[in-house]
Amino acid sequence: MSAETPVHSVGTFTRARLGFRDWRGSRPFWAGLLTALGGVPIAYFPYATLKLGTMSVTMATTAGSASLIIGVLLFTLGLTMWFQKATRVFAGIAAIILGLVSLVVSNIGGFVIGFLLAMLGGAMAVSWVPTKAKPERAKGEPDTGKQDPDGESATPATPVLPAQGEPGTPYGAVNDPAAPSAPLPPAGGDVADARGFEGQDGGYRVR
Repeated sequence: MSAETPVHSVGTFTRARLGFRDWRGSRPFWAGLLTALGGVPIAYFPYATLKLGTMSVTMATTAGSASLIIGVLLFTLGLTMWFQKATRVFAGIAAIILGLVSLVVSNIGGFVIGFLLAMLGGAMAVSWVPTKAKPERAKGEPDTGKQDPDGESATPATPVLPAQGEPGTPYGAVNDPAAPSAPLPPAGGDVADARGFEGQDGGYRVR
């Protein structure tokens, strides 16, 4: 496969899945889902009729209308968490309060199922915080060797070598840092002392 080969576009299902994942990650999705599901058993059980052969068992109570209102409100709060994420804290607190009220009003909170779902969804909505996107490094910006926010060290900065000709820098140290440096003559003294110093190296003429 060459570099000129065009890349095939992703399918419709993949695009829809990726779009749904981005939409789900930008809001308290699971909190809204649990809150909406918590309203279903609270509103359903007071109006449900269980048939056992020829016998019918009705679980309706005197607070059937209140149970229906609580269930509808919980379902509405779940949708509010999805489409109005700015009000997630208010919706979460309201879901917790309605879940507590359903313990007394609606068959022990829809046989505890709706109560637990409403409490869990409300707590998740209150604690949800939108994620912050990491700042992208500008193109062409030099790497300074700083650490990433995750704590991992970035690529090390390029060491700066002294320029050729600086005082105290032997010849060849700029081109080859690993090369051994030649001994330098003493700073003071005349030319003869310098020649005598060179003679100690064995490669120069001795006076």
